Amino acid sequence: MTSVTHTIEGGVGRIVLSRPDMGNAIDMGLAEDLVAAAKACAQDEAARCVVLSGAGRMFCVGGDIGSFAAAGDRMGAFLRKLADVLHEAVLVLARMDKPLVVVVHGPAAGAGLSLALLGDVVLASEAAHFTAAYTGIGVTPDGGMSWLLPRLVGLRAAQEMILTNRRVSAAEAASLGIVTRTVAADALAAEAEAVAAKLVAAPTRALGQVRKLLAEGQTRGLAEQLEAEAATIAAAADGAEGREGIGAFLAKRKPDFDAT
Repeated sequence: MTSVTHTIEGGVGRIVLSRPDMGNAIDMGLAEDLVAAAKACAQDEAARCVVLSGAGRMFCVGGDIGSFAAAGDRMGAFLRKLADVLHEAVLVLARMDKPLVVVVHGPAAGAGLSLALLGDVVLASEAAHFTAAYTGIGVTPDGGMSWLLPRLVGLRAAQEMILTNRRVSAAEAASLGIVTRTVAADALAAEAEAVAAKLVAAPTRALGQVRKLLAEGQTRGLAEQLEAEAATIAAAADGAEGREGIGAFLAKRKPDFDAT
């Protein structure tokens, strides 16, 4: 039985972490299933956006510590392999040409927090909370946390979260920039559907290029970023989405990007 499910329907690729009895803890099976699900959604043109969520009470408690211990004297080698597989999934989700919505309905810790940080739009239940967790068991971050967290919250806040293992509430996560906004628990699913529907109706290829510009702009100079923006907007205007969007604006009608 797969520990990650995925479906594509109505333009939305849905990836669900599905080890609810284990808090969706990441073992090798889940990591491998996440790679497969991420690739399936990223590569299928029918998916215009991807929604990542978790089954059960938790979003994701992070790594499956029992599987770490089971590796015995090979624990380091096991964790290296597990991190490499997880990181393959992270890179697919980060680089795909469609937006990622992450829905955090419950606790997110360790690599679960790392997965939440990946989202372009992150919706959190008011009952959710976030913990770096790694130093609590004597290890260091994976899943991209050391790269993503300081870029979202600033170095000082990231230092405190990771070094002291402090739990962050959903409300504080929103104020720090870890999540886009909090939503009442009973309204979270409906809000996620509304966001996904808006993204499905948007120009998918343009959104993919926006993702790339925002990510690469974190590590290059202004002149290089301006050149990338100029090349990207020119290519977008020449494409079907740009022509549809500009034509619809001039005709005072709603653009139909799904047909482009």
